[in-house]
Amino acid sequence: MSLSLRVNNTSHNVDVEPETPLLWVIRDSIGLTGTKFGCGISQCGACTVHIDGQPTRSCVTPTSFAVGKQITTIEGLSKNNKLHALQQAWIEVGVPQCGYCQSGQLMSAAALLEKSKNPTNSEIDSAMAGNLCRCGTYLRIREGIHRAAKIIST
Repeated sequence: MSLSLRVNNTSHNVDVEPETPLLWVIRDSIGLTGTKFGCGISQCGACTVHIDGQPTRSCVTPTSFAVGKQITTIEGLSKNNKLHALQQAWIEVGVPQCGYCQSGQLMSAAALLEKSKNPTNSEIDSAMAGNLCRCGTYLRIREGIHRAAKIIST
């Protein structure tokens, strides 16, 4: 079945079954591989994308759910060849180690900063609780979010 998706402000027609997980359509049909497969059961956060601004686990989201909505992946986080404040802060703080979870971490953090321009540690911990990092960079992730909030506010 042909479905029309809007990913990172670009329209895509994909020939997939409506129940196909959005993750596989983004990666295999559209070719954007920044969104990662982690657990396949919505527990690790590696597959997080935004659907109409809401962080969403694409590994369990049927593609049909995203039809008519704006999907943003890690590739769409930066604008006009300029890093998003979070991406800049991630570099400055040295957040990633292996990097596998980082696209999901960044997408969850971006959704948080859309809601709270200067989040507290508690707000950060709550918003990021569903994103697992095997390398344990949680304190640097928190520091990166605080730094990005300062970048945004200046």
